[in-house]
Amino acid sequence: MKSIEDFIPSRNEFIHVFTALSQYADPADHVSRVHRFFEALIPYLSRPPHINQWNESDFDNFKFIVHELFLYTLALLLRAEHIDAATHLLSQTYYAPGNSERRKNAAVSYTVFRDYMESLKVRNQRLNLNRLSLRADLLEQRSKTSGVQFRHVMQADFVCFLRADILADAYDRWWPETLLYAKRQYGPFELFARSTSKAYLPRALKLLGVTDWAEIKAKLDEYAADRQALPRWQFESFSPSVLLGFDQLGTRV
Repeated sequence: MKSIEDFIPSRNEFIHVFTALSQYADPADHVSRVHRFFEALIPYLSRPPHINQWNESDFDNFKFIVHELFLYTLALLLRAEHIDAATHLLSQTYYAPGNSERRKNAAVSYTVFRDYMESLKVRNQRLNLNRLSLRADLLEQRSKTSGVQFRHVMQADFVCFLRADILADAYDRWWPETLLYAKRQYGPFELFARSTSKAYLPRALKLLGVTDWAEIKAKLDEYAADRQALPRWQFESFSPSVLLGFDQLGTRV
């Protein structure tokens, strides 16, 4: 927890630099470098080759930090409507050299940047905090010093979740930590509110990895048929249809 807390100044510096990049430069010129930057962070998420004794929670500080940086990167790109650059980060695979040693696929999707943190579960139980998600709480609280409204972080999290659910199998999901707070969102996120326009909609569809809204409807129908398929925090969940504003997509010129 101290490591995560101590990283806030560095995180804010990252956000400052990336905000300037998204406002005053064309991210298309730099997105490949951003991709390589995150690719270079993957080894921090698991055991280094020279370590022979470890616990999975030993790397939880890095799991939190890298996950948070990835969310803010997408949040800033989407806030500035650099949808093509955001799509690039979500559609390209990332090279994870350590996977080859473990006989796993060395090319992984962006879902590698969100991994379970056992240490927060232990902390919640040890201190009798009774929180539904300490990780969601941390992300929400830390957003207050980021200069980025939490709704933008939630929007990025939702895009990561829905794209992974539409395109991948059950073993490559993205757990949308921040959407525990989605009950504060009474309508669609900004990206999808703008997608009521027929001209704007194709950009949002491309971001989600689909070419037609019918592919989204098929996934929403799956959720409707099996509510347990949606992420849940005890009795708390969220409505993808509401966050998409699905009924209004592409209804205006």
